Amino acid sequence: MESTREIYWNIGHGVVAPMYLFALVAFGLFARGFWQRFPVYRQGKPLSRLDRLPERLLLMIRGMLTQSKVVRVVDPGSLHALFFWGFGLLFIGTLLVMAQADFTDLFFHYRFLTGGFYKLFSLVLDMAGLVALLMLGGLLVRRFLVKPEGLETIRDDYVVHGLLFAILLTGFVVEGLRMAATEIGVNPSLARFSPVGGMFGQLFVGMSSDDLSLTHKFLWWLHFFLVMSFIAAIPYTKLRHIFTTSANYLFIDLGPKGALATINLEDESAEQFGAAHISDLTWKDLFDADACTACKRCQDRCPAWATDKPLSPMKVVQQIGEVARATPKANLCETVTQDVLWSCTTCRACQEICPANIEHVNKILEMRRNLTLMEGAFPGDEVRTAINNLEVNANPFGLAYAGRGDWTDGLDVTIMEQDSAVDILYFVGCYASFDKRNREVARNFIRICAAAGIKVGILGKEEKCCGEPARKLGNEYLYQMHAAENIETIKGYNVKRIVTTCPHCFNTLARDYRDLGLDVGVEHYSTFVANLLTEQTLKLRPEPFEFTYHDSCYIGRYRDIMDEPRNVLRQAGGRITEMEKSRYESFCCSAGGGRILAEEKLGSRINIARAHMARETGAPLLVSNCPFCLTMFEDGIKTGGCEGELVVRDLAEIVAERITT
Repeated sequence: MESTREIYWNIGHGVVAPMYLFALVAFGLFARGFWQRFPVYRQGKPLSRLDRLPERLLLMIRGMLTQSKVVRVVDPGSLHALFFWGFGLLFIGTLLVMAQADFTDLFFHYRFLTGGFYKLFSLVLDMAGLVALLMLGGLLVRRFLVKPEGLETIRDDYVVHGLLFAILLTGFVVEGLRMAATEIGVNPSLARFSPVGGMFGQLFVGMSSDDLSLTHKFLWWLHFFLVMSFIAAIPYTKLRHIFTTSANYLFIDLGPKGALATINLEDESAEQFGAAHISDLTWKDLFDADACTACKRCQDRCPAWATDKPLSPMKVVQQIGEVARATPKANLCETVTQDVLWSCTTCRACQEICPANIEHVNKILEMRRNLTLMEGAFPGDEVRTAINNLEVNANPFGLAYAGRGDWTDGLDVTIMEQDSAVDILYFVGCYASFDKRNREVARNFIRICAAAGIKVGILGKEEKCCGEPARKLGNEYLYQMHAAENIETIKGYNVKRIVTTCPHCFNTLARDYRDLGLDVGVEHYSTFVANLLTEQTLKLRPEPFEFTYHDSCYIGRYRDIMDEPRNVLRQAGGRITEMEKSRYESFCCSAGGGRILAEEKLGSRINIARAHMARETGAPLLVSNCPFCLTMFEDGIKTGGCEGELVVRDLAEIVAERITT
């Protein structure tokens, strides 16, 4: 007996015309639903996200098929991915059935669903349906019974789960009814290749042929209309993320991580800086709200949310979408609230984990720009004072810029004004220039360079704050003022290579200053030292020590520099015990996004939470390579009750102690 089946068994080919008519209606509703959403997106400003199209298409296909960003969180990522793959195989199987029944067999009398291929086809689809059903059950239990904290359940969730369960169950029942009549008792060898359908079919063995036929027809049509309802419902429910999330892989930002648009402050026609209304954001910012799956991964990884502050990156995105759809004239900053906007440390943990490629941080920064540049708002009086200090003395401490190079006393450092023939320009930054604790880091970096035979120059009193804290607080004007002065000075000395010990200076000079005309190689000292060791220009005497390492946000997530610092510390004799939140999931120190200038008044303190994470490793030493992190951890260890159990040191200090000649 041939291994195949009649496609329209018990239904007849007469259903083809009405079936396609109903399908046309469903797809018409589908298209209408998405068409109605386009005016919402068009409220945003233009943004080019279709350059390098072949690369984008490849990223989209790879992201969709592999579900690589989804499975990074095993629970529930694995459930969702397996459901997607199972349901996807069922969809492909349906297309193959349609291709044979309504095209190849109809016009060419050619059937390919026969023999060994049909057996494989049946087995694969049966297993795919079972996997999809089980995974959907797991997702249902998680959402409706386990109810993880922060996971919001709305009407759409009931509709979506109900529809999908009904589709999968009626599909197996319809298959079982057909198998009860055509395979279980007639061709049992073929029935083995549809084991799940066969289990359902056993329920109907013994049913009269008339009852079986009537039940099959009713459920076949019910299954069909459920599928059509599913298609029609996609743009009107959370199901639209099937398409919007996939499209967001196409619209991904292919520029440098965390790049922020440079405002043209010379544009005299500009009436608005930053985002006060929906029309001040880009179409991609509005599209992101539709791509959001409300999985709350961004919220779970937000250090502000974890320490009881009002910021939820997920809710910010959702609020933007709600305003765009319902009240597009509303003030965004009032809707989201200033407490939410000022709570962000710009750590980028939300974007790193997002499976939908949503860009949270720049939305917040655009609203901050409006608050600062248009409304003159600040997170607090202490920030206002620091900004005034930056304007007057080019550092947040209000100290005389003439003393910017005082920390070099007794060290072999060249002032560029006196001699610009150096190997590297060390851009020191405000904290290493003026903060007593961080001055020791700068001094040790110079000792490392001296041991490697590197001639180091600094700008001294000519150096200004890089402007990054002010920019992340929304003050683009102050940032560009300092940036222009620094760039002019650096260009004047014909500098070829810049090294900095501050990740914030590093990112700003290496990436942001390029928009303003600086084209000089910039390197963070952790990779600089790693290269010196690799080239054996610098040699260390390993001395054993136990440590845990903190990945600074602006070195780790922003620049993917994670292995180099660890390798340097291992070569120095260290043995690492990683914190639970490390590398791309590292927990912020709380100082990013200009928060280094602000007091932490809401919730509990982020730096204390991170100090406790370090203490939990049992390692006595916490190593960082960022002046902001070092400052915050020293405070967190003292105020968090970790003194005597944990000490924080900078990578440069550890390396300098182990230099051998």
